[in-house]
Amino acid sequence: AQALSGAPSRNPPPPEGATPIRPPFHCVAGAEAPSAELVRQADDALDRQDWDRALGCADEALRATPRDVAAVADRGEALAGLKRTAEAQLAFARALAIDPEDPESLAGAADLYARDLDGSHDALEAGLALAERGIAALARDPRPDRDLAVRLELAAAAAANDLGAPADALRHAERAVALVPGDADATSERGSALFELCRFDEARAALEATLRVSPEDPWALHDLALIAERAGDDARAASLEARARAKAPADFPPAVAMSAAEFRAEVARAVAELPPAERAALAGVPVEAAELPALADLIGDDPPLSPTILGLYRGPPLGAPCTPADGPVCRSIALYRRNLARFAHDRAELVRQIRVTLLHELGHLHGEDDDALRDRGLE
Repeated sequence: AQALSGAPSRNPPPPEGATPIRPPFHCVAGAEAPSAELVRQADDALDRQDWDRALGCADEALRATPRDVAAVADRGEALAGLKRTAEAQLAFARALAIDPEDPESLAGAADLYARDLDGSHDALEAGLALAERGIAALARDPRPDRDLAVRLELAAAAAANDLGAPADALRHAERAVALVPGDADATSERGSALFELCRFDEARAALEATLRVSPEDPWALHDLALIAERAGDDARAASLEARARAKAPADFPPAVAMSAAEFRAEVARAVAELPPAERAALAGVPVEAAELPALADLIGDDPPLSPTILGLYRGPPLGAPCTPADGPVCRSIALYRRNLARFAHDRAELVRQIRVTLLHELGHLHGEDDDALRDRGLE
């Protein structure tokens, strides 16, 4: 006999209402279907983005064969499609506990971490590592699935782009483009990586190729707007950015309004409000309020700095000797109005971010690297 136990559980159920009670589900009408057929039905439902049916078919397959890694991976994909992210994480963890090198599970987990989580450094690092594991696993297959290979390369490219590793992103995006030359996602990721590497003409060509296939791709429109802005074509930049915002308003809110004169005054105020020791450290270190980073500053590093940086410290740390390569002004700081105005969501946040960016560049003046500054909340 079976009964619902009233004894306390080591793992209590979720609160009432957290999981809706559903009527009995049967993936295949009639006689009980074998697990392989249930997985095939789940796969078909995933292809149609019928997430509820995919989840039901995967669950039914798992009742028959609890360690069927394909069914667990399908369950993770369906949960991700339903935006039940925490459950999807557990499903992919279960799949990879069964088979740590299953490319389908690695691809699903990589997409979840690289695209669907919070965009944190840790999530992106996990997404990149999972995608690269999947690429390596697929390379050992004598007949690798091309679509799966493209998916893994794109997950790796997306994670690397968001991590500020455009050279790695470009490598993965170019592999995807080689596999499917006309794929809009592949050319878009490639264009973003080229933009971050300051290869603006190549980036423009790649992003325009994306728009020929997917005319309203919001990220391609946004990156093209940034390229137009750097070229001094503000009218085209505004038109492209408006189209990007219309497609993805949450990703591309309007830049905060602050004139160049107001920005200079706010930067001067931020310097004046520093503690006395920090103001003393800035003696002889000019703080510039600029519109955008100069190309020479960006490509002076290898790899180049991102064109979207909020600020820049030029020169050696305090106490280190200056060299002729540092120029007539050995040390200086620049803060960039347009990039900061895009980064902030409102004027109060912009004012705060001016101060955070100034403190970040002061950290470089004192010899701190980006990892140390990230640990201090000054990323």
